[in-house]
Amino acid sequence: MTATLDAPATAVGAVPSFQVTLKIMRHLPADDAAPAAFGDAPAPTSSQWEEFTVTVHGTDRVLDALHKVKWEQDGTLTFRRSCAHGICGSDAMRINGRNRLACKTLLKDLDPSKPITIEPIKGLPVIKDLVVDMEPFFASYREIMPFLITSGNEPTKERRQSPKDRAKFDDTTKCILCAACTSSCPVFWTDGQYFGPAAIVNAHRFIFDSRDEGGAQRLEILNDKEGVWRCRTTFNCSEACPRGIEVTKAIQEVKRAMITRVF
Repeated sequence: MTATLDAPATAVGAVPSFQVTLKIMRHLPADDAAPAAFGDAPAPTSSQWEEFTVTVHGTDRVLDALHKVKWEQDGTLTFRRSCAHGICGSDAMRINGRNRLACKTLLKDLDPSKPITIEPIKGLPVIKDLVVDMEPFFASYREIMPFLITSGNEPTKERRQSPKDRAKFDDTTKCILCAACTSSCPVFWTDGQYFGPAAIVNAHRFIFDSRDEGGAQRLEILNDKEGVWRCRTTFNCSEACPRGIEVTKAIQEVKRAMITRVF
């Protein structure tokens, strides 16, 4: 079914509405599979495409259409979302074959005359429908020690930093841990041990922070065979980032610091 625009709105300022078809990949736990305990591997799933047609407005995002499906047609549809404003990073998914945040993607920008395909992000185990197990992703994030490391006595005032020093890592502070970059990486799809772009970006944020003293330690962690050298510079990660972070550039800067030990 294709989308059709309604007759032009007559009221001043009215937002036109139209129909759109969502083609959603449904991943359902096998009937005979016991629910997985927290931390265990997800239960086996079966997968199939299902289509839903909903009426939306020109200002609606993909998340709005998913809400209409769940609230009005099929309450079993499962997906993550929280703030709905592109800040929490919960609703990363593959939309028309590209990693995006559902809450930031306008339906009218996706050619609503054709079915819009929606799938879970790749490279992480699927739990149900569009929900994946994020534990492997966060395990890599924890491993790079994403916190300020200092020595000496606790300061009595804030640790000051010049605008020039701040600019070195300002871009990588924007990460919202949505996993869109990591799950768009072909190396990550084929090698579940690779740290992935998001972990390296968050390591960059502290390696280049002039107040931090753990840069050398983080570089040693990323010097592992599954670390920063696994990057093949395909730029998928930079294209997928909903915050516009220059992910590939940050990875190259970490590689350079690895060789020169200048950061």
